[in-house]
Amino acid sequence: MTTLILLRHGRSTANVSGVLAGRTPGVELDDKGREQAAKIVERLDTVPISAIVSSPMTRCRQTVAPLAAARGLEPVIEDGLSEVDYGSWTGGELKDLAEEPLWKVVQAHPSAAVFPDGEGLAGMQARAVAAVRRHERLIAAEFGPNAVWVACSHGDVIKSVLADALATHLDNFQRIVVDTCSISVVSYTETRPFVGRVNDVGGDVAALVPPKPKEEGAQEHAQSSEAVVGGSTNA
Repeated sequence: MTTLILLRHGRSTANVSGVLAGRTPGVELDDKGREQAAKIVERLDTVPISAIVSSPMTRCRQTVAPLAAARGLEPVIEDGLSEVDYGSWTGGELKDLAEEPLWKVVQAHPSAAVFPDGEGLAGMQARAVAAVRRHERLIAAEFGPNAVWVACSHGDVIKSVLADALATHLDNFQRIVVDTCSISVVSYTETRPFVGRVNDVGGDVAALVPPKPKEEGAQEHAQSSEAVVGGSTNA
């Protein structure tokens, strides 16, 4: 079992401008976002982190930079965790996009939503989940089954990964809230994932510290009791 900390990027200049930034180049953290990123270092201070994976977008790179520097880690850039390609919607004002017929589909039936000249939300979920699972296997092989790692991405992307982990259809993913610089936690086991936290913006993280190795008999008992493991397009 590895534990994934899904970190949404800090507040960006686009988050407060009312536009759908998408993959627009040059979108950076604002002052509040940089403050949020700095606080993540303190929040996760007691948690051993084996690896950091990040979306290639500038706002995600900036969010993980303080944590990576504090831990002496080089973030792995993963295109599969990039922001949704909103196509011709990119850079549009949300108040205007909300008048488009497709907006209702995005809210009520997102699995069928495909953005003009962009990608579909179902395709986004598929590539994001595939990226997370691939890194989970690599990290478990390199650092062991109790490894904790961080993946920094975007609101809709993280919501889609959480929906997959919760075994809920993508059409329900708009019910999940993921605020800027929040952490959500998923533990991946051999049989299924366990969602430990969603949209945590200030809770105690002591429970994320892996337990000390147990004796063989205790390990067998723990394995037999695995159930104990514990800018978006929202309307």
